[in-house]
Amino acid sequence: MAAWVLCFLAGCVQTPPRDPLQETVPLPVSWRARPVAAQKGEVGAWLASFRYPDAVALVTAALDGNNDLQAAAARIRQARAQARIEGAPARPQLELAPGFAHAGAGREARAYADDGTLWTLPLNLSWEWDLWGRIADARRAADLSADAAEADWRGAGLSLAAATVQTCFELAEARQRLAVVQASIDDRATLVDLLQGRFNLGLADGLDLSLALTDLNDARAELQDADNRIQLGQRRLDVLLGHYPAGETGLCRQLPELPEPLPAGLPAELLTRRPDIVAAFARLRAQDHRLSSARKALLPRVNLAAGGGSLGNTLADLSDPRAAAWNLALGLSQPLYAGDRLQADIDLRAAQSDEALYLYRQTVLNALREVEQSLAAERKLLEREQALAGAVKQTETSRELAIYSYRNGTVDILTLLDSYRSTLTAQAALLQARLNLLNNRLALYLALGGGA
Repeated sequence: MAAWVLCFLAGCVQTPPRDPLQETVPLPVSWRARPVAAQKGEVGAWLASFRYPDAVALVTAALDGNNDLQAAAARIRQARAQARIEGAPARPQLELAPGFAHAGAGREARAYADDGTLWTLPLNLSWEWDLWGRIADARRAADLSADAAEADWRGAGLSLAAATVQTCFELAEARQRLAVVQASIDDRATLVDLLQGRFNLGLADGLDLSLALTDLNDARAELQDADNRIQLGQRRLDVLLGHYPAGETGLCRQLPELPEPLPAGLPAELLTRRPDIVAAFARLRAQDHRLSSARKALLPRVNLAAGGGSLGNTLADLSDPRAAAWNLALGLSQPLYAGDRLQADIDLRAAQSDEALYLYRQTVLNALREVEQSLAAERKLLEREQALAGAVKQTETSRELAIYSYRNGTVDILTLLDSYRSTLTAQAALLQARLNLLNNRLALYLALGGGA
């Protein structure tokens, strides 16, 4: 025992110092995928940068009504209550236990009244002097777990905001695609009407009419697919907002323009800004304190116990000062052998602390990857969007030429129908590219951990 006390006094039973930057891989001074000049400035709120009132309204409603976010808030309250429970043994415990007993004739009934009754009013006080900080470590671990839960809640709010905006963008893209497909159907229907009239007059080949009808039905199938995507997007939005999934949302009809890039900050700043990293580091420190508490369980414990109260043969006797009695005891206990339970608990906590350290490092690496990936992807996505915009213009020109040439008899029906399909494919691809750009920007903002 003396050896353990001396070891503690020498500072052996302490939580290790932790620094978020020192516990992970060496970080570069700037993001590799973006020039340093574009990184200056503080990472701030990103929602307003889209200049999209529909998204702002939906995010506000989601943060107020989403059930998953409310559940995360409830977990914070649970963790704070658990922290109070962990710290309770360091405070005096007072108990009042009034009692009544009745005994029949015999030697054991001598202390009782003539009718065999005895009233008692004991008051017991107990308190453990947290000499080594074992209870304080357990309380600190619980507080850090509550801090982690709060960081999780902040992260859940950011994820919810991003998911809501992303769903809004996807719904807008589906509605714009529906309009594009409908316009293509109108053009193809005009061609079918023309061919049907010419066929009725014996001026058109039945094969041409059949091919045009087939192409029209294919476009109508695409229309149903686009309409189904709209219904899915509307219902996802309803659930994110905590509403019944009626699928009647009228917002999100046009994709916004890609906003100007916001500052990305520096890699080291991510460690204290991004909620999942903050939560992982808090859990690491919590495990350190649990390990310290487990080690201190081997040290002696000092307990103070006090009792007092009164007893009497009647209720009136309980208020008589002469019936009062009290006692006070100071105890020292030293664990000697517990079937290896205490050492196993230390080994368990040490392994959990190691696990928390590796999880923290992996969380940081994943966060860094997400930022670098989004920064690098934006340039490629912009180039793709520009190429597809040019392709749309070219296919529209080709379609107009194909219509003119078909009317003059210089191209066949297959060439004309192919021009319709190429135009629709290019328009749909351009919409998807713009959606990918917006979603990638959302992913970047979420990866940076800035507020919505």
